[in-house]
Amino acid sequence: MSAGNQAYLNTRISAMTERLLGPDRMRGLLQLSLADLAERFELAPLLDEQLSVRAKSRAVEQALVQVLMSEIKVLTRPMTSVERALVLAWGRKFALLNLKTLIRGKLYELDQADIRDNLYDLPADVRLPHQELFRAESVLELLRTLEQGPYRIIARQARQVFEQKREHFALEAAIDQQYYHELARQAQQFPSESLQPLRAMMGLLLDRIDLLWLLRFRFSYQLSPSETFYYLVPSFRLLYRDRLLALVNVETFEQLLQALPEPLNGAVAGSSSIIEVQQRAGVFTAAETRRLLAHSTSGIARALGYLILRERDLFMLFSLIQGKLLDLPQDLIEIGVEVADPHCPSGIGHAA
Repeated sequence: MSAGNQAYLNTRISAMTERLLGPDRMRGLLQLSLADLAERFELAPLLDEQLSVRAKSRAVEQALVQVLMSEIKVLTRPMTSVERALVLAWGRKFALLNLKTLIRGKLYELDQADIRDNLYDLPADVRLPHQELFRAESVLELLRTLEQGPYRIIARQARQVFEQKREHFALEAAIDQQYYHELARQAQQFPSESLQPLRAMMGLLLDRIDLLWLLRFRFSYQLSPSETFYYLVPSFRLLYRDRLLALVNVETFEQLLQALPEPLNGAVAGSSSIIEVQQRAGVFTAAETRRLLAHSTSGIARALGYLILRERDLFMLFSLIQGKLLDLPQDLIEIGVEVADPHCPSGIGHAA
């Protein structure tokens, strides 16, 4: 990237960081009514009395994803082709969520109208060829169709796994695994001035994903150590290959948490469930991402960090709105937006 474009991108990101919510702003939003939230975030469907709660919730979710997609478009405008490819690869997670919806629809023979209602509306540079996929008669045909485009690596691996195991879980796990493998691969292509900041940012992301997958696959799904390791994507930071090889062989949930390296160990110490680990690891990762965003000079690393935080904020906002739509107790809403620990009663143990 030219010096001028780099300066422009960094200036744009610095301005956009003012939109980030963070825990303090989120606590303030907890006190607002649905009408106030609709006005502040321009979410008109919340005020439409003709819509059901489910329809309002879906419309809000779609609107928030559109916000994120529009910001990706703004950030990629001054980028080089390699930088743009990495950011778009990150944004394709929403297309892969659509892919999982389509796969479930094929597997369980769901109504096409219901499937369409649950797909995200995405821009052309990350969108799946929905019409072609709808015409596919089976999951395998659907995946073969995707092998002709930008999702070919993910689709090919997913198809091979499904042909071997015929398991829905294995298929979705393969999709997720290849998504993160591709992100890691693209991050490695950058020159030295951006490589280290990108490795740090990507390492944070992979550490959190590996920790959650490790716990779920070993203790919720009861997979063997070798099966668990197969699905993990080694990190550039704390949970690198050799460390993951050791961790998958730890026998209990408590022992695994104790075996984690610092500072991850301190962030999740004392957690009694995977949900609690997920929240605490999320808070830790967000804080570290904010620190890297504030101190890095690499435009592409800062752009990725901003998008990771922005996605987190928007989905916390969605959880808040959904909780209010369903008239859930305040305690549960606070847990949902990660300003209270899952095991704590109201007003106790707020996360920093």
